[in-house]
Amino acid sequence: ASLSQTGSFGALGQNQLRGYQLCINHANEKGGVLGRKLELIVEDDQSQAKTAVGIYEKLITQIKVDAVLSPYSSPITDAVAELTEKHRMLMVSAAAASTSIFKKGRRYIFMVAAPAEAYLSGLIEMASARGLKTIAILYEDTLFPRSIAQGAVELAKRRGLQVVHIEAYAKGSNEFASILGRVRAKNPDVLGGATYFEDAIAISRHAKELDMNPKMLGLTSGVDLPKFYEVLGRSAEFIYGGSKWEVELAATRAGGLIPLARQYPGAREFVEAHRRVFPAADDPTYHTAEGYAACQILLEAVKRAGSLNSEKLRDVILRMELNTAFGAFKVDQDGFQIGHKMVMFQWQDGKKVIVWP
Repeated sequence: ASLSQTGSFGALGQNQLRGYQLCINHANEKGGVLGRKLELIVEDDQSQAKTAVGIYEKLITQIKVDAVLSPYSSPITDAVAELTEKHRMLMVSAAAASTSIFKKGRRYIFMVAAPAEAYLSGLIEMASARGLKTIAILYEDTLFPRSIAQGAVELAKRRGLQVVHIEAYAKGSNEFASILGRVRAKNPDVLGGATYFEDAIAISRHAKELDMNPKMLGLTSGVDLPKFYEVLGRSAEFIYGGSKWEVELAATRAGGLIPLARQYPGAREFVEAHRRVFPAADDPTYHTAEGYAACQILLEAVKRAGSLNSEKLRDVILRMELNTAFGAFKVDQDGFQIGHKMVMFQWQDGKKVIVWP
């Protein structure tokens, strides 16, 4: 695999890498796959799509790996998918959630996570249930956040919320005072942001400085990281975050949220292994869990097919209905995810608490 270990996606890519490493470790502890132990080869793409494509070209044509795992992020995965399709190399995509990637007639890429369009669904569902009426939406003007925003607009309309402001900002922006000033003038009940880590921090800080007080503030990628709270402190309190998975789903408690053990089998063991193998790291994030699950799904397909042949693996995955430590996996004939569901958490007293569904 190529994974972002430096650059703008560095922290998230490293989390995904830990998921791959745990999955490979667990598979080898059980004897490997097809009677062979597994070796994981990983290079840093520095969060650059062009670099990632070059790495996969080398892995496939020079090193001649038997299988690949996906990179981090939608834009990098989209670029790499052109190459893996050309070589008919199957790729289970851990992190790419942009619908368009899976609607281009590609045959060998399969989506693990819920689509980007669903990332703010919990925020909007809760707002609608509480009788809130208006929403403003901000998004980074790149593939993944743009898809989140488009999905949020459509869902808001269906749930009876009026979209009073929608605005894009350039990648790398960290000055949001003017944008938030325009949002404040519309006085929305809800503010939703399709973000990564740095812009999530900047939006939260500027909203605080401007004394903005929407009834709900929800953001996306990066809000789930412990560093988000470490950087913002009490200013992070009550902010909502869309998430594909949380450590809380690995705990079975009296009066728990849902039948967790059935929906997230192996999640507790996954979290315990992460704490044991990576004691210096924070608890796993959804990026770690989706990396672990993507590897699990690929290895399970290889076992069921009894082969590394891409056509046989494709047939198996298209029929596969599987619950993993990350949740449900089921794709349609385009490889598009239709089984996995999002959750929504809120920062409360310095902890993430799942509040939806």
